[in-house]
Amino acid sequence: MTMKVFNSLSKKEEPFAPAADGTVGLYTCGPTVYNFAHIGNFRAYVFEDILRRTLEFNGWKVRQVQNLTDVDDKTIRGANAAGVPLADYTRPYKDAFFADLKTLNVEPAEVYPAATDHIPEMIALVEKLVEKGFAYKAPDGSVYFSVRKFPGYGRLAHIDFDSQQTGARCAGDEYDKENAGDFALWKAWEPSDGPVGWDSPWGRGRPGWHIECSAMSMKYLGETFDMHTGGIDNLFPHHENEIAQAEAATGKPFVRTWMHCAHLKVNGEKMSKSLGNFFTLRDLLAKGWSGREIRYVLINAHYRSSLNFAFDSLEDARKSLRRIDEATAKATDGEKPEWALRHLDDFSAAVNDDLNIPKAFAALFELVRETNSKGGAGVLGVFKRMDEVLGVVFFGKAAEEDVPAEITALLEKRAEARKAKNWAESDALRDEIAKAGWTVKDSKDGQSVSRRI
Repeated sequence: MTMKVFNSLSKKEEPFAPAADGTVGLYTCGPTVYNFAHIGNFRAYVFEDILRRTLEFNGWKVRQVQNLTDVDDKTIRGANAAGVPLADYTRPYKDAFFADLKTLNVEPAEVYPAATDHIPEMIALVEKLVEKGFAYKAPDGSVYFSVRKFPGYGRLAHIDFDSQQTGARCAGDEYDKENAGDFALWKAWEPSDGPVGWDSPWGRGRPGWHIECSAMSMKYLGETFDMHTGGIDNLFPHHENEIAQAEAATGKPFVRTWMHCAHLKVNGEKMSKSLGNFFTLRDLLAKGWSGREIRYVLINAHYRSSLNFAFDSLEDARKSLRRIDEATAKATDGEKPEWALRHLDDFSAAVNDDLNIPKAFAALFELVRETNSKGGAGVLGVFKRMDEVLGVVFFGKAAEEDVPAEITALLEKRAEARKAKNWAESDALRDEIAKAGWTVKDSKDGQSVSRRI
């Protein structure tokens, strides 16, 4: 079955296959590790996980590279304000990012390059751009890319820059995304950078944000590779600038296919701390939701459509996952029935149609419905095949863990409260156990507990 995806560069759906050897070179924009990632970030990371899984579903190997931006304006400000070395400041956020990926059942990338480990590659790329006349040194020691020197700048964003003023330089990593000016490849050291800086042919300084991804992606995937993804907010200027830097340096096409996911909103509004609707993954787990439920919500919309994240949707996810669990409990191995294979065909067609996950879920729930009505003989393999892409059906089921002593103690206190018919204390203890990541189930035989997944 042919896989089709929407290529942001051509603005149309195109058939996709890797250029060579059956291995897809995939670069995915990772976090800037100055704080904990929020659920808007994870919308992008989970979309990229669905893409990776679909490529593997089609029988291709994937070599995924996901960067860690650990030097930029935000990380430098944070480290200096905290009075700690940059590496010490970013380490907890790197660790948290990997823990969050595991919580959301995101398959690991093959390479996670950190920007601070690749300064020599960035300097070498800037040197090449200066030598070729695409970049120039400013009086302060910074090096800028000359947008006017690169023909076709703006083709990813589909903006005609020939008619726009592009003479103004942009020194910061955080500048107005509508500014079409020359951008910094190397930033001269300033007192506000404190101890952060590296020696270069242009003096002490540090790389601009955009050069990081161009240098690291080409190191691990080659000068031309298959796929580059990210959130729609990265399309311009970040990805536009990546193309300009890479192609100006090599004279070769940089990326064959670009894919971008749309924004996430919370209760219909842009996520904002001032609106009180800004959530990290940890915030949601503390409210009693599981990684499995959060993942379900994050993937259950087309990646190019804006996703409205609401607590009602988490409630719906919990109910839907319960239906799936009830059906898979009836499923067995064996010869797959024709009706189940038909649903698998529908599922395959959906995921290969530009990752149409809502339609894929429709095929899954048809399988659930017929499993309930016809029995589960032979359908376990079909559920497993679908879950190779979705990652929610058998999420965490393979790992059985002992109940920690502190949870056992809370359960004992709850049993005593229920025996005394102190229902308020019983409910409070249930909530405390839920916040710790466990679900209590009451039955005629007493209470049981399971880890939230």
